[in-house]
Amino acid sequence: MDLSHLGTPIGPMTRIHGGFANRMYRLDTDQGSFAVKELNLVDRRSTYHAEDVFRFEQAAFAAGIPMPEPISVGHDTLVHRWVEGEKIPEAPVSAAYAFEIGEILARIHALDVRWTHASAEEPTPQDWPELAERAAATGQPWADELASHAETFLAIAHFVETCERPGPVVLTHRDVQPWNLLARDGRPVLLDWELSGMLDLSSELGSTALSVSKGPGFDSIEPAIFRSVLDGYVTQGGTLPPSGPGWFVFMIGGWLGHTRWNILRCLAGTEASTGPDLALSHESARNGLRGLPDVFGRLPELEALFG
Repeated sequence: MDLSHLGTPIGPMTRIHGGFANRMYRLDTDQGSFAVKELNLVDRRSTYHAEDVFRFEQAAFAAGIPMPEPISVGHDTLVHRWVEGEKIPEAPVSAAYAFEIGEILARIHALDVRWTHASAEEPTPQDWPELAERAAATGQPWADELASHAETFLAIAHFVETCERPGPVVLTHRDVQPWNLLARDGRPVLLDWELSGMLDLSSELGSTALSVSKGPGFDSIEPAIFRSVLDGYVTQGGTLPPSGPGWFVFMIGGWLGHTRWNILRCLAGTEASTGPDLALSHESARNGLRGLPDVFGRLPELEALFG
């Protein structure tokens, strides 16, 4: 990758581990510090519209959205100015932090940015029994868990395929999760915009509000924090869509697709040259196999968060 436009390096570029989809590096030069992201274009789950996402980021940054400054985009490289901040643990955030996230989403949705790509989704894969057979045949460490939940995963896929989305559809970040947030002086900074695109508003609000109001599982959801995100959204001028299971279908469908993608990477049995390390793919597969049946069984409980 050609990074000469970033200045003269004052040290080696260092790998920052932990990315779920791409690979991140930090580069310090005489012009500052930069986050250099090597995009995984080999086995992405969906098409990445790099130039359009970058233009969306530029508009958001110009509007004062708290985020890293977008610097440049290339075929397989994305560069932002490095931002210092505290990582957000997977635990309920403060009410004030959640409220500001809601405000940020409303400001993002109010941006006037042209987006030409349709939001059509691919059919939800139904091959979970076949994946379970392949996992058993190749001795995957989580093969028994996949086999025992294969029918549940078929039911989850059916839910994702058939659940009604109430609308409206908005241009948005689509991945506001603890691992894509920092705290700077106690306030949110929104990272990793690569999944940006059109999404049903209820799905964006539900996924975001749930992600910042719970711990690693679903036993410690704080309803007041969930509602703080929605309060912030309304205060900033947003309008809430009707409540229902559609608020959580994108989160469940995204996790389902992410789990399947990592299962396929593990079944290949070799370390891919881009994307997450093989060990992280095994961890992500196991987390999905354990977590998805749990959250699917708790849908009625999640819907009660609107009360």
